[in-house]
Amino acid sequence: MKDKININFVLIILPFLICAGCKSKEHDLTITVSNEVITEGFAGNGAQWDAYPEAESWGSKVSEDDWQKLYTRVDFMRPGFIRCLINSPYNYFDPSTGKYDKSRNIEPLKKLLSYCQKNNITVMFGEFNPPKWSMKQDTAWIKIASDFLNYLVDDLGFTCIRYYNLFNEPDGNWSSTDGDYEMWKEMVRKFYSCLESYPALKGNVTIAGPDIVIGYKNPSSKYEPWEWISQNAKDMDEITGIYDVHAYPGQHEVYSGDFARELKKYVSQVPAGKKIVLGEAGYKYYKPEDSLLMAEQRRRLEGHPFTKGSDCNMLVYDFFYGLDMPLLCIDIMNAGLSGMAIWMLDDAMHSNGDSGNTKDIKIWGMWNILGKEVFDSEKEEEIRPWYYSWSLMCRYFPAGADILKVNNSDSSGIRVAACIKDGKLTVAIVNVTDTDIKVKLRLPCPIENARVYNYQENEMKKDDDGVPLPVVSGVKIAERHNLEIKAKSFLLISGIN
Repeated sequence: MKDKININFVLIILPFLICAGCKSKEHDLTITVSNEVITEGFAGNGAQWDAYPEAESWGSKVSEDDWQKLYTRVDFMRPGFIRCLINSPYNYFDPSTGKYDKSRNIEPLKKLLSYCQKNNITVMFGEFNPPKWSMKQDTAWIKIASDFLNYLVDDLGFTCIRYYNLFNEPDGNWSSTDGDYEMWKEMVRKFYSCLESYPALKGNVTIAGPDIVIGYKNPSSKYEPWEWISQNAKDMDEITGIYDVHAYPGQHEVYSGDFARELKKYVSQVPAGKKIVLGEAGYKYYKPEDSLLMAEQRRRLEGHPFTKGSDCNMLVYDFFYGLDMPLLCIDIMNAGLSGMAIWMLDDAMHSNGDSGNTKDIKIWGMWNILGKEVFDSEKEEEIRPWYYSWSLMCRYFPAGADILKVNNSDSSGIRVAACIKDGKLTVAIVNVTDTDIKVKLRLPCPIENARVYNYQENEMKKDDDGVPLPVVSGVKIAERHNLEIKAKSFLLISGIN
């Protein structure tokens, strides 16, 4: 039976797996996964998943059927962590009266957090901004924000919330802090002081900071973006449980390796023993090298019925985005970051500026669960191609794994990452070039009972719900193995269940 499985494996996986005796070609690469650990106790990969704050104002809350559809999709992903932020005027703060009501519009948030609690998913929770910008230095806001957090953790039992993010991107000129580090620090310290007065929160919820954007410098800020991390470490490391940054690089920036090199400045600021994650991640095409992608972005926005494109990526519908996102993730893992959350899970979460305008929503997700109900487009509810590869990056690079160093001399568009958990390996390989590339793969140990997944245009194996299926499973991958990685493809091999 074993021989039969191996024969079938070769037949099914060809042209990916090549016999060990095949002669090398000019473009052969040797990729060695070593025993050296880059990151111990990986936090995990995941997504920004906010609790559909505007849905009811759009005239349609998320139905039970849609929640079940969401659960099925996220079940396969098995995200290690979720970043979930609220807009308090849609939740505990009634803007018409200014009153605090912790149970206001709580049901969608309870649904989301209940799922995370049940599935042992770590949640980074917080607020985008204060209820009113005039409250950005108001201790009254800090008191109700911490009380609301206690309501979620203590009263409702959502102990999955482990980190708190007080301001979204405080370095940004779009944030109420407008790059004022000292003001941000003062408010975070005040918040944490309030947090410590609640027994259920003290020692159980810590700060996620500084939540700044890689590569962006606000003229109003006296610090470079990476200096926010060093200042955070100097001033508040004792209350910071995890360091958090965001990134929206261009495609050329990532493909060229420039972004991977830029990451080193940020990782080097993190104190020993602490983790850093990419809490928001996506692509933007504003640099000259990505001008063709930007032209296509603009073409798709002309006359669009439910977005003006002021905060969108219209290329999330495309196959190549499912190569670009794992490529970005491989770079951050190999740089020493401990996880990445994509922006974002679902288009149905936000309008631009949280205005409630259904003609200007943020299109960034892997689907729009309210496509039929709100946007008169059932097609928008369908899974987009990049769910296939991103769900694999979540499921098979799980929380608690160790990220292994990969020795790879390539600079031609192949990226490789590996992890090990409980003695079981995962290897992910992306080829964004137009060339099939032969790879000599060298592993620290065999992969037993491996599953092999292939993301290639028009060749993605999946079930009726759109969930990825392996092209083959139950096979053994030897320590020395030769592969052919097809042009424009993503291959993942894992012994993790």
